[in-house]
Formats: sequence, structure tokens, C-alpha cells
Amino acid sequence: MANFKLVEVNSKHTRNDFLELPLSLYSDYPNWIRPLDMDIENVFNPEVNKHFRHGEAIRWVLYDNGKPVGRIAAFYDKEIAKNSEQPTGGIGFFECINSQEAANLMFDTAREWLKSKGMEAMDGPINFGDRDRWWGLLVDGDFPPNYCMDYHLPYYRNLFENYGFKVYFHQYTYHRLVNSENVDPVVWEKAERIARNPSYTITTISKKNLKKFAEDFRTIYNNAWGRYTGVKKITEAHAMALMKTMKPIIDPELMYFAYYEGEPIGFFIMVPDLNQVVRHLNGKFDILSKLYFLYLLKVKKVCTKAIGLIFGIVPKHQGKGVEGALVNEFAKRALAPGFRYTELELNWIGDFNPTMRRVAEQIGARVRKTHITYRYMFDPTKEVVPPRRVS
Repeated sequence: MANFKLVEVNSKHTRNDFLELPLSLYSDYPNWIRPLDMDIENVFNPEVNKHFRHGEAIRWVLYDNGKPVGRIAAFYDKEIAKNSEQPTGGIGFFECINSQEAANLMFDTAREWLKSKGMEAMDGPINFGDRDRWWGLLVDGDFPPNYCMDYHLPYYRNLFENYGFKVYFHQYTYHRLVNSENVDPVVWEKAERIARNPSYTITTISKKNLKKFAEDFRTIYNNAWGRYTGVKKITEAHAMALMKTMKPIIDPELMYFAYYEGEPIGFFIMVPDLNQVVRHLNGKFDILSKLYFLYLLKVKKVCTKAIGLIFGIVPKHQGKGVEGALVNEFAKRALAPGFRYTELELNWIGDFNPTMRRVAEQIGARVRKTHITYRYMFDPTKEVVPPRRVS
């Protein structure tokens, strides 16, 4: 008989149990890759995670007769919550044995904690941070996860939906082989049109001038994405911090910026899939692990998959062919002899973004993985309203 006890993570012992629980759950799933402990712990570190400035986070481990059998985190950011139709918090880092009773206990506890903080709904599984990490429940596509993206057990979907979570939106990961010629001719036609217009220029990033590209990234991001619900505009300091964090793994052949008369209007940002390295580190990132990481990344060059993190065009220049021009510039390098990357995955594109889904399909990519972001309304009479479609 189950004897469940939910314990807040507030000691080295409970923290280790939180991090190591998945090892037993995924032992029969070879595509699962253990994340770096550091990447998870940073989410819950107020000195690292800026969302603690306006919010809180808590996490628990569920025990059955002293054995860890589940985990969950709950969190909210007041600045994000106030922009929703109802104040909405989040749950994430959910792992659980195949027991609805165990899952319900964790969901109930997270819900009551969020209610006590003034929330009226909870999304999950999501991240206490940006959408490019730990976001959504994998429901289709048994392939190795990309860096800092979730891989889940098949029965998790039932645990969420049986509790009462409703689909908020789907997000899709698109995949294509780099050397495939399967691109819609319309893409090349538009790219050629842009190439004939001297007002447009496409360039790769330069590590020597990261400050400029950080500011260009901020300008494009805030114009293309910062106008949508739930997406905060980024500051100059945040943009620079992102660039500095990415600097060790920046490959100029994977980062492209578009300009119109010198003004930044679009980007196609890709990085090597670091999970092809991380899978060899068993969650650790101490000094020896860092050296091994660099050896695998720089010497052995085990990263053969590129991840499209974000693809954005400011509204004024959408539909004019800038997307094609960015793809074309990448294709020139990708199809040349000696290019090290053989696969490309566009990390996730929401079902509320038909424009980007169309771009992904036009460049020959197809859906490989599907994640779902769920929402649970604390007032059962209220309906879950999907996000506004991106125009």
C-alpha cells in the first residue's frame, strides 16, 4: 500500500533526490538524456534566475515509504501573471511513477500553493524562466531531446489530462537533413528578390563585436516577439548577458542577421545541440567534466545537429522574402563540402504561429516532436482560451 509523503526541497538530501529521481524512471528509455544538474539548479537560484525579482518558486519530492517516486515545482512571476486574463502561475520539472494518486497529490499541493499567492490558474509543465527551456509535455516523437528541452514518459499525458489540465497550445519541433534539397522554390524566388535589392544585407555574427549584435538581437526580438502576451521585452543588459552566455558555443556559420538600410530587421539564430555532448557527462559539470565537454565539442566535434533557437522578422518586413534570404545564406554554407552539421531542428514553434510553421515547411522541415503546454483553471466554470495567433 502506498504511503505517500510530499517533502519540500530544502536540504542537500532532498535536492539530490530531486535531481536523481529521473535516473530510475528513464532507465529503460535510451533516448532520454540526463540534463546537467547545474542547468536545473540555476532555475531555482535567486542569484542566477532574474524571475525571482518579481516571483517565487518552490519544489517538492514525493516519497513512498521513504523512496523517491515523484517531484514537482511551482512558481509565479507577478510581472508575467498580471499580463494574463487571470493571474497564472506555473508548474514544472514534473516526474512521477505511473500513479494518478501520486500525481494528484503533487498537482493539488502546487495548486494550493499558487492559490495562496493570488494565482487563478497554472500552466504546465513549463519553466520558471524563458520559453526556450523546459517548456511543454512531450506527447509525440520518441527522439533524443535537444539541450534544455524535456523528454517525458508516455503515461504523463494521462496523468495531466485525468487531473483536469486542458490543452493551452501545442508546440512543434521541426526536423530536416541539412543536405536535403527539399525546399519550396518560392523560398529561393523571394531570396533572389532580396539579393537584387541593395537596401537589404545578410551577415553572420562576429564574436569580435558581440555588443553590436546583442543590441541588434534586442531590437529585432522586441519588435517581432515582445508585443505578444506572455512574452516580455528584453533589456540591453539581458541581451548582452545572453550573448556572453552563448559566446563559448557560438558558431558564426549558424547565426544570421538581416538588415534594411543598416537597421536590424531579422535573425536566424542556431547553435550546436549541446545535448550530444551532455549525454556523456552524467549530469555533472565540475572541472574534469568541463574539460571533457570542451574536448568533445571542439576536438571530437560530436555535435552534428544544429538547433534553430529562434527565427524572427520585424512585422514591417514580413512576407517580403527576408525569411528566404536568411535561409539561403545558411544554405550556401550548409551545402558546401566539409560542413559539419548533418541535421537541423527548429526547436519549437507554437500552433499559434502559422507564419513560422509555414516557413519551416517551406524549407523542407517536418514535425518531429510535439509538446503540449497545458492550463488548469482554478475556477472550473472558466474556459481555457488559447493564445492569440501570431500575425
